[in-house]
Order: sequence, then C-alpha cells, then structure tokens
Amino acid sequence: MPFVRLISLCLFLLFLSGCFSYSGKDTAVEILNVSYDPTREFYREYNAWFEKKAFERTGKHVRILQSHGASGKQARFVIDGLEAHVVTLALAYDIDAIAQKSGSLSKDWQTRLPFASAPYTSTIVFLVRKGNPRNIQDWNDLIKPGVQVITPSPMTSGGARWNYLAAWGYAWLISLEKRGVILSAITEDERRQADEDAFSFVSALFRNVPVLDSGARAATTTFARRGIGDALVTWENEALLAMKSLPGKALEIITPSISILTEPVVAKVDEVTARRQTDALAQSYLEMLYSPEGQAMAARHHFRPRHMEFVNAEDKNQFPDLHLFTLEELFTDWQTAHKNHFSETGSFNKIYQSLYSLENQ
Repeated sequence: MPFVRLISLCLFLLFLSGCFSYSGKDTAVEILNVSYDPTREFYREYNAWFEKKAFERTGKHVRILQSHGASGKQARFVIDGLEAHVVTLALAYDIDAIAQKSGSLSKDWQTRLPFASAPYTSTIVFLVRKGNPRNIQDWNDLIKPGVQVITPSPMTSGGARWNYLAAWGYAWLISLEKRGVILSAITEDERRQADEDAFSFVSALFRNVPVLDSGARAATTTFARRGIGDALVTWENEALLAMKSLPGKALEIITPSISILTEPVVAKVDEVTARRQTDALAQSYLEMLYSPEGQAMAARHHFRPRHMEFVNAEDKNQFPDLHLFTLEELFTDWQTAHKNHFSETGSFNKIYQSLYSLENQ
C-alpha cells in the first residue's frame, strides 16, 4: 500500500475510534456502514430506527456506526483495510472493486437482495439560482458559453460518474434522434458517430466546469454555500435536500428532458461480519431497507423507493416523471462503462487531459 494512502487510512481509523469510543461496560453490538456523501441524513434516521427495532426484537443493544465520503474513496478505504460490516455506495463498480481487490465479499453480491441490491434509486437533475437567470432548461443549456457548471470529479465521486453518464447518454440519444436512428437497429458506424457526438458534448460541458470537488456533498457546498456556478449537476435527492435545508439560498430544481436511472447499491462484507459474528445483524440491516418503513424513510429523504406503495402522497409528488434510461441500456454494465469512460484510457481522462493541457498553454 502506498505510504500516503496508509497514513490516510490510519488517520481515518483514528477518527472513527475517537468519534465512537465507549466504556468497557458497554456491551452493545456495533456494525459499521461505510456509505457515500448524500446518504448522511437518510441513514441517520434509518440507523436510529433500526437500533430501536433490533432491541425490541432481541433485547440486545445495537449501535450502527456511520462513515461518509466520496464513493470511490470510501471503496478504497475498505479495500485498504477499513472494517466495514456493510457498504452502501453510489455505484456497483465500487463494490465490485472491493470484491475483486480485497476478496472480503463474494463477486455475486448483487444477487443476494432484490433489485440487484439497489433498495432505492434516484436520478440526475440541475440546481439553479432563484429565477433561473441563465434560463437553463436542459442539458444543451449547460454547454453555452459563459455558463458555469458545478459537478464533482468522476475520478473520485460515484455521483459524478452518474452525472457524466447522464450527460453522455443525453447527447448520445439526441444524436440518434437527429439522424433518425432506432436504437434497436443501430449499426456500428451509427454507434461510432453517436459516440463522437457525445464526446464533443461532454467535452464542452466540462469546459464550463470551474472546479472539480471530490464528492457530491462538497459540490453542493461549492454551489449553494459558496455561491460558485450557475448550475449544479447532482443527485435528485441531494437537490431536494438542498432546497429544504437551505431555503435562504433561493434555489430551484430543473428536471432535464432525459436523464439516467441512478441505482445506489448495498452489500454485506462477509469476511468482516463472519469474523465479528455480526452476519445475521448486518443482513437484517440491509433487508430492512426494503421494508415498508425503510422505503417510506428513503422517500422522506428524497430517494425514489422501489415500492412506491409504501409512500404517502406528499412524498410521491416530489418525484416528477421524465425519460429515464438505464446504465445497461446504453453502457452494458459498470465494468464496460468504467473501461470506456473512467479508466486511464477512457473518455473522461482524455477530456480531462485535453482541458488541463489547454489551461497550461
């Protein structure tokens, strides 16, 4: 392990031990959920509810410890030794990486829970200033000259990768539409042309990004609290939370015509739960996310639940209908998406290197 990463992990572990230190007389069972930035408020409520339910059922005290950060960074912490009992991350690729590089959970982890281990979903929307002074209505407005767009870095943030793929998918589908191409009958030449159009579009979008934060919550802070940028590209749940928690900042949500179905995923880290004898508890913790209470709670925190029948009318109304495509429809799977877009030879690295070279000429 590189020395800098080792020091970072040690400091992180010390931080956790300092935040969650208990007396020797405390016999509560503890499990650690390593999650990503925009789930902080949801899991704060869910953890308290689950702890109460666990005590009612077993008579034993349970404490859920929580860690948040950019999804990719959180995955690396777990790979480097952070003993997560469960991981609830922004994208399946990050949990796949934990499975492949640490061997601490099975590679078939997505088959263990309903909906491929994604108990709630979201999508990507825009947050703009009150009155929408730049008249931003759809993705194409984000590439106009002079428009500043805030999004975190796809190199560290799972949410940023969803943002990137949402923009790419929009441009790709519009390219097909303009040329009258049907997706089910697309040729290789037509696919290549759509890829070129999407690459140009996303390059133009990132040309309008003045700063790349490490995670979704940091990007929200940059836009909403620091006042930088004309539009924030972000999770729908993060945008709705910002609207509720920062009313004085005068923000509006813009829902684009086309976006991606984002599917945050959850998994039990088998090696840790077996060694710590918390396997059943961790499994229950994840399964209860699909319960009526868990689904209603997810909706209250602006995630789109898998079971909308458990949600009251007011919470249902916060989710507008829009054209959502899935990652599988346009990008095959996360391994393919990573290779084509986020690896060292992927499209984002080419865009990033091109923009960095331009800035230093």
